[in-house]
Amino acid sequence: MRIKKVLNSSVVLVSDADDAELILLGKGIGYGRKPGAEVPEDAQDQVFLALRHPVAKDLLELLNSIPPEFLELAREIIDHAERELHTTLHPHLYVALTDHLHFAVERARSGLTVVNRLAWEIQSYYPEEYRIGSFGRELLRERLVVELPEEEAANLAFHIANARHVDELTAFNAFEAAKLIDQVVTIVTYGMGVSVSPDNVHFSRFVTHMRYFADRFFADRMLTSADDFLFHELRKRYPQAMACAERVRSHVAGVQQRALPNEEVAYLALHIQRVSERR
Repeated sequence: MRIKKVLNSSVVLVSDADDAELILLGKGIGYGRKPGAEVPEDAQDQVFLALRHPVAKDLLELLNSIPPEFLELAREIIDHAERELHTTLHPHLYVALTDHLHFAVERARSGLTVVNRLAWEIQSYYPEEYRIGSFGRELLRERLVVELPEEEAANLAFHIANARHVDELTAFNAFEAAKLIDQVVTIVTYGMGVSVSPDNVHFSRFVTHMRYFADRFFADRMLTSADDFLFHELRKRYPQAMACAERVRSHVAGVQQRALPNEEVAYLALHIQRVSERR
């Protein structure tokens, strides 16, 4: 690969052996480079985006108005997130996170505070992403000497959580998922007398199941069954848990205007029963 154009110290436009154009991201990758120079071997672990990729256009437009250090910070946070989560995040995160970091720092420096009303829910229901958000907040404090509010970790976690859904990025929203999970948890805790203590390992497992439920719900991949055997069996065995699950179904139908199938209600009742037995 050879460099065709240096966009800034962190971004270069390159062409490969087939003359396909790519965007190469990497800290200092463009520093002192000239068009026509070969891409150094130590840049092979950097991030590549094909110029025809829909994210590439957004990124190029963003780089015209944002200092390159914000892309470098975003890349460092994304690298950390992918190592911690053992997954590849959606490439659009480079655009969304770079833009968000720049805006967050501008807000902080101008004394403008924007309240994230779902910060607690994000921290509680997306703890892995929240820890990464805390890492990003600390990184900004060290590199840019700017003190962001604690809830900024939740804002960063929101972007990380969304980017984990590579195939359903447009359908998934971590804030909406957190709201749905919180509504279900509220119904279950009041209906079954379950403790919401973060030290309650059984409640933590229940929340994990609710995350998968929210994922399926917003990706429109609800569980269904032809015979509803589990649904009818659990209705006989665990009537209180099933009644609680039916309250959840009624609530979701009223708020989201979508009906939960019997199979989802059955699995929900099963998880409710398990957490209520260990309260």
